[in-house]
Amino acid sequence: ANATWVQDGVTVAGGNGKGNATNQLWNPYGLFVDNDQVVLIADWGNHRVIQWKKNDTNGQVIAGGKGQGNGLNQWHSPTDVLIDKETDSLIICDSNNRRVVL
Repeated sequence: ANATWVQDGVTVAGGNGKGNATNQLWNPYGLFVDNDQVVLIADWGNHRVIQWKKNDTNGQVIAGGKGQGNGLNQWHSPTDVLIDKETDSLIICDSNNRRVVL
């Protein structure tokens, strides 16, 4: 492969300590990067999925963020997130509710 890597890492999301503000993450787990370099992060400790656009200083909550729970708008420790490009659907692995939600 002809990949080249930068020697020093660059923070693309979070980096402002543990917390629930939109510029913070609390145990980020899985992530998905789309073609526009938008990063979706399963924020396990905040029970939410948060989206970070390139060069943003704050993310935007796109799923959950309403506290821990088992409703269809709540998560209990999400561990992974992806987008099905064919259906333009967000798919979330909701670990402690033992479900995958579309």
